[in-house]
Amino acid sequence: MINLSLGANIVLNQGVINIKINSGLPVDASAFRLFANDKVKDDLDMIFYGQPKNQDASIIWQQTHNNNHEFRVDLTKLSAEVQKIAFTITCDQYSPISQLKNLSIQLDCNNEVIALGEVDINNRQEKALIMGEIYRRNTEWKFRFIAQGFNGGLKPLAEHFGVNVIDEPTPPVPTSTVNNTTTSSSVNLNKISLSKDRTSVSLSKRNDYGKIGINLNWNKQEQPTKKGFLSEFFNRSPNIDLDLAAFVRLKDQSIHVIQALGNCFGSFQSPCYVELMGDDRTGANQDGEWIYINGSHWNNIDEVLIYTFIYEGLPNWSQADGVVRIHVPDQPVIETFLTDGNNSNILCAIARLKNDNGAINVERINRYFRSQRELDYAYGWGFRWSAGRK
Repeated sequence: MINLSLGANIVLNQGVINIKINSGLPVDASAFRLFANDKVKDDLDMIFYGQPKNQDASIIWQQTHNNNHEFRVDLTKLSAEVQKIAFTITCDQYSPISQLKNLSIQLDCNNEVIALGEVDINNRQEKALIMGEIYRRNTEWKFRFIAQGFNGGLKPLAEHFGVNVIDEPTPPVPTSTVNNTTTSSSVNLNKISLSKDRTSVSLSKRNDYGKIGINLNWNKQEQPTKKGFLSEFFNRSPNIDLDLAAFVRLKDQSIHVIQALGNCFGSFQSPCYVELMGDDRTGANQDGEWIYINGSHWNNIDEVLIYTFIYEGLPNWSQADGVVRIHVPDQPVIETFLTDGNNSNILCAIARLKNDNGAINVERINRYFRSQRELDYAYGWGFRWSAGRK
């Protein structure tokens, strides 16, 4: 491993690089795909919590509740026009940067740390830093450790790179409502975290909500297991396999289960207008699992209850490090972490989206159960259950 000093650079010989940012306290991390003028070409070139990957999946972002951010960069997918990728952090909540516990940027390749840059945060008065950059030099890619200060927060930083940012509503958004004041051609930097202190949020009514994405991501590290004389005979996977799933009730009172178990993946274009996109059995997919709701048919949907369960691996939610983010077009990202509850139960009811006279009300649940049947009984859905497998 190379310890990078400020301004130092290294050659990147591999096609896929993981960039990890650790700050000790919550910060927002972003990556900007830049072109010849050191600007983005369009808003899809900013990768962050509100847009966790770009259109070609050359850069994918994820975060866990231990304040780590990770960007998976596939250099082989970048177009010849891309000249640079800048990695940044902003700490609007803990500002200036000197208030953080620590700050570093790490480069991993093939599960090995290849370089580390540690920022001296003492007396740093900025609210943002350009941590480092991957840049093209002739026929090769390099990484440079920068730690360059930037006095503004996330909005001016994004605008500095040419991103068209939606202005925050005025007056400020009430705690229970998010105003519909945005357009589809701009990036919304707002974020709503649902927790014990704030359990719900209502999105303003609209005729067409578009494609609503619900993403589940979790710790991709292998969980430690004790190896004994009989361990090979049981062949138990050390990885935790989390499955994203949903109960759906339509306005005609028909009910549907959306989950990989039993191959009940649903349908985006026809009733029930909810679809699970694949199944990440190992956690190797950096993008996690997605369920999409057809917001163009929201008037036909009464409720969507989102849950996840540990299909394989030890039932340990704290090790899973799970986070769910709800992406509604032109609205702030809504997130909730799976950090509370009884670790002995394998299923977690995460949140439910209720149709409130045409508006969307998102309610955090964060309640744990032993099975889908028990979840069903608790909320009165009325399914008939039988044993199943993938």
